[in-house]
Amino acid sequence: MFYLCGWFSLDTSSSATEIEPNEEDDDGSDTAGEDDKLPAFPAINSAQRAAAPLSSSDSSTGYSIPKVLTDSALMPPPPVPSLVTRQPGVPPPQSSSFPLAPMTTKQPPKRPSGRDKVALAPGFGPPDWGNLKASGQNLRGLHNKKEDAWTAINGKVYNITPYLPYHPGGEKELMRVAGRDGTKLFSLTHAWVNADFMLDACLVGFLVSEPSS
Repeated sequence: MFYLCGWFSLDTSSSATEIEPNEEDDDGSDTAGEDDKLPAFPAINSAQRAAAPLSSSDSSTGYSIPKVLTDSALMPPPPVPSLVTRQPGVPPPQSSSFPLAPMTTKQPPKRPSGRDKVALAPGFGPPDWGNLKASGQNLRGLHNKKEDAWTAINGKVYNITPYLPYHPGGEKELMRVAGRDGTKLFSLTHAWVNADFMLDACLVGFLVSEPSS
């Protein structure tokens, strides 16, 4: 209670203490009359300006006036590539030390054709061959002559022409089966003979039945 009374008993009638303005706070009013000028770049006392003096500058502002380059001072344009001077398959010279992959502009060599056709005689074209097959003529050959004798034994076809002079029964007896199936006559004459072993080098193929028409 005494504390509150002492607080209210303070003298509030005295005038408030005036706060003096800080001298460091500058509102710029003292420099309001000066001209607004941009700072010089680079600075007047900089090392850049000392090393490379400006060739032409504005004395009032200190700024350098850019110099307009002439055509001879500009960088020349790159040369126009000419395809006429290029050789196929040869890469252009490069200043780089890295190897370049070879260009594949060369045409591949033509392969020699191994199927050269010959001129056929008149009447021997593909249509003529088709007509000959449809005529019903025996194109397999009879093989029933001494110079060309074939026979079939047990379903196998043999060229017995080289064996004719070696036949123990004579050529005339063996020619009885030339050009036809001789299995029945072979079995009646000498069934104990192994024809597969005796005529294995003369085997031509296997006997098949004629297709039914």
